[in-house]
Amino acid sequence: MARVVKVFVTLRNHWKKSTVAACALSYGGHWLYGKHCDNLLRRDACLAAREFGRQQISPQEQLKKATVILNPAACRGKANNLFEKNAAPILHLAGMEVTLVKTDYEGQAKKLMELMEQTDMLIVAGGDGTLQEVITGLLRRADHESFSKTPIGFIPLGSHNSLSESLHILSDNQVKHITSATLSILQGETVPLDVLQIKGEKEQPVFALIGLRWGAFRDVASTIKKYWYLGPLKIKAAHWFSTLREWPQVHEASVSYIAPTLRPPDLPEQKPQRPNLMYRIARRLKNYWYPPIPESPKVEEPERWDERTLSTLELSIQTQNKNPVQTVICVRYSFCSMTSPYCPVPFPLPQEGAGFYNIDNEEYEAMSVEVRLLPRKLHFFCSAERREQLLTQVL
Repeated sequence: MARVVKVFVTLRNHWKKSTVAACALSYGGHWLYGKHCDNLLRRDACLAAREFGRQQISPQEQLKKATVILNPAACRGKANNLFEKNAAPILHLAGMEVTLVKTDYEGQAKKLMELMEQTDMLIVAGGDGTLQEVITGLLRRADHESFSKTPIGFIPLGSHNSLSESLHILSDNQVKHITSATLSILQGETVPLDVLQIKGEKEQPVFALIGLRWGAFRDVASTIKKYWYLGPLKIKAAHWFSTLREWPQVHEASVSYIAPTLRPPDLPEQKPQRPNLMYRIARRLKNYWYPPIPESPKVEEPERWDERTLSTLELSIQTQNKNPVQTVICVRYSFCSMTSPYCPVPFPLPQEGAGFYNIDNEEYEAMSVEVRLLPRKLHFFCSAERREQLLTQVL
C-alpha cells in the first residue's frame, strides 16, 4: 500500500510530466490498436481471396492474366507501399498471373497503354490522374474498339479517387477501402460507364470518366492547399480571399450544342443465329430470280444547332458515373449535364486565355474544346451493391 501511495504522490508532484506521459501512452495505444485492426482486415481479405484461388479450373482453362498499372508517386509517394501491403497479396492468393508495371513519370501510362498486349483484365492502382492517363491511352489505340471491352479494375491509392465513390462502398479506413476494392475485382461484377471525349483544335483527345469543371469554385479549390496553416478554416479562407481579389466572379463562355436525344437502350450483345442451309439456298435463289429493288437514300435532316452565351460562376459537364447514392445540391450553372440525356454532338467551351479547368481533377489550360459523350464505352469492376444502384438509376 505504501508503494501505491508513493506512486500517486510522485505523479502529483510531477503533474506536468505525468500529463505528457499519459497523452503519449494514450496516443501510442490508439495507434497500436489501429494497426491491429488493419492487420485483421488484411487477414480477412486474404482468407476471402484464398477461397477464389482454391476454385478448380479445367485442364484447358488458363490462369487469368491481370496487368496492373501502378503509380508509385500517388498519395505523396505512399502508393507502392499501400499496394504491396493491401492489394498484391489478395491478387496473388486468388491465383492470378499478375504483371506489375510501374510508371516513372507523369504521362508514361499513356505510352504504356499504346504498347500493352491483350490481357484478361486491366487494373489501375493510383488516383484520378493515373486513371485518366490509362483510359486516354487505351482509347487512343487503333484497336480501341476491341481493347475497350477489357474489364478495368480501380484500386484507390491516390489523394483524389473520385470514381471509387461510384464503384465501391466508401469507408473511412483506407485499408478497408483498398481491400474491398481489390476483392470486388475477384468477384467479377462489372458495370458499363460513360466516357467523355474532350478534344482541342490541335491536341489529341483526352478522355474523362467524371467530367469537366470550369469556374470560380474550381479556381478556389486549387488554392486551398496554400492556407494549410489555418486548419479547418482553410476552405472558408480560400473563398474569402478569392472574393476579395475578384468580384464579381463571373465566367463567360460561348456554347454551341444540339438538343439531347434519348440514351440508346442497353441491350446485351447477341450474335444472330445462322439460318439453316436450305433456307440460305432458297434465299439466294430468290434474290437471283427476283432481285430486290434498291431503296432510295434517306434524306437526312440538317442538324439544328443552338448557340448560347453563358455568364455564370461555374460551368460543369458531368457523366452519369457519379456516386449514385450521394445527393448533390448544386448552386452552380451546370450546362448540358450528361446525367440523363445522350449528347452525341460536340460543342465548344471557353475560349483561350480563360484560366484553367479540371478534367477529372487534373488541371488543363482553358481553351476551345469539343466534348462528345461515348455511352457505356468502358466496363469497370464494382461491388454488387454499387452495380445495382448504378444500373437502376433513372435515365
